[in-house]
Amino acid sequence: MAKKNDKPDAKELAEKLLVNRKNGFFSVSDSKIKKADAFCEGYKDFLENSKTEREAVTTAVKIAEDAGFVPFDADKKYKAGDKVYYNNRSKSLILAVIGTEGCKEGVHIAAAHIDCPRLDLKPHPLFEQNDLAQLKTHYYGGIKKYQWTTIPLSMHGRICRKDGTNIDLRLGEEPGDPLFTISDLLPHLSSEQSKKTADKAIEGEKLNVLVGSRPVRDEDGERLFKLNVMKLLNEQYGITEEDFVSADIAFTPAFHPCDIGFDRALVGAYGQDDRSCAYAELMAAVKTKTPKRTAITVLADREEIGSVGNTGLDSNYLHDFIEDLADAEGLKVRHVLAKSRCLSADVTAAFDPNYPDAYEANNSTYLNNGVGMSKYTGARGKYDTSDACAEFVSEIRRLFDENEVLWQIGELGKIDAGGGGTVAMYIAGMNVDVVDVGVPVLSMHAPFEVTSKLDEYMTYQAMKVFFEAE
Repeated sequence: MAKKNDKPDAKELAEKLLVNRKNGFFSVSDSKIKKADAFCEGYKDFLENSKTEREAVTTAVKIAEDAGFVPFDADKKYKAGDKVYYNNRSKSLILAVIGTEGCKEGVHIAAAHIDCPRLDLKPHPLFEQNDLAQLKTHYYGGIKKYQWTTIPLSMHGRICRKDGTNIDLRLGEEPGDPLFTISDLLPHLSSEQSKKTADKAIEGEKLNVLVGSRPVRDEDGERLFKLNVMKLLNEQYGITEEDFVSADIAFTPAFHPCDIGFDRALVGAYGQDDRSCAYAELMAAVKTKTPKRTAITVLADREEIGSVGNTGLDSNYLHDFIEDLADAEGLKVRHVLAKSRCLSADVTAAFDPNYPDAYEANNSTYLNNGVGMSKYTGARGKYDTSDACAEFVSEIRRLFDENEVLWQIGELGKIDAGGGGTVAMYIAGMNVDVVDVGVPVLSMHAPFEVTSKLDEYMTYQAMKVFFEAE
């Protein structure tokens, strides 16, 4: 018979049996915090140079090539340790590090997206009204429209002229560049506007970007504001108004990535959903040498509007890339996919103490508590989601714990508050085990989002140990 004093006390039982919800920051060494801070200097540079998906691909290709990656050739057989990339229309990117066992036991996939909410130009955007020249926009992705007025905007994208030549624009990011903005009503005259709900206060058709206010005068003395804008654009870029028809031009916030807080523990920037995860998995791919299973990194487009189109993951380009790898090894792609695993690297909502009613505190993720895992996303009754199987979640939590990766798990918010999806459901549709893993974000989809440097670094660590896992 056991003696009474041999029984564990409540503290011992709690440590053994209960989830420890204290701030995980306290379990991280000072050396790791310093590594996180240093890692995020490169992260801020990536954000600065990647305001659109085109720019993100260009930046990622440069980083990959510097690390030894070369363009993928489907007719070539690769050996363990080879590094290749596939650039899909300059809007999405796949990188692969060939494993010692190739695809035989499946591949390890990390998939993030590099498109972000923004304001795209309409095909015929330029107009003048009441002595001002403006450009009409069509917002892309889920935004709060009122957040996009009265902030500095920069102009990014590509104009494809009728003669087949291309003009790449990046205006408003360098010292001395002009900036742009969208006007809003002064509070003295906005009594009617203030009565509207937040989603109606600013209408989509009023997200017009102010681009000029000086006219060209004709012989009759008439002032032509629109013409003056086109005159300046033609002189600098050689374009005409019709060239807007074949252009991918976006306006993004002109904010530069910066440290937030007296302790500089946070990063403030536009586009951290989901370029925070994109950078983490890109750097994990760069640092991966010769894995056992081929490690595949995906930087996808179009996630913010449902992953549609030939650069989104609801298309075949990832499947086809893996099929090319499988064919080169004499394998059937369906057998490779059935054995494959994926971390859908997308951000999650960090608990915001200013709006606690939108969250369920016990099932939320928190800044500075590590990479956030979501067993499922979706909306309300788990619509439009992939619900990871318990076996795969167990495998990933064990992998993280064994490699000292600080992690947490939670949901996007309260069940009936709304919801959102990721690319997980499209990869799961290829018969791949997948779970969402990413950086918690404050003010998600706002023109200026906030993340934790520690969480960004832990997401990188999560991707790296996943690529190296057997």
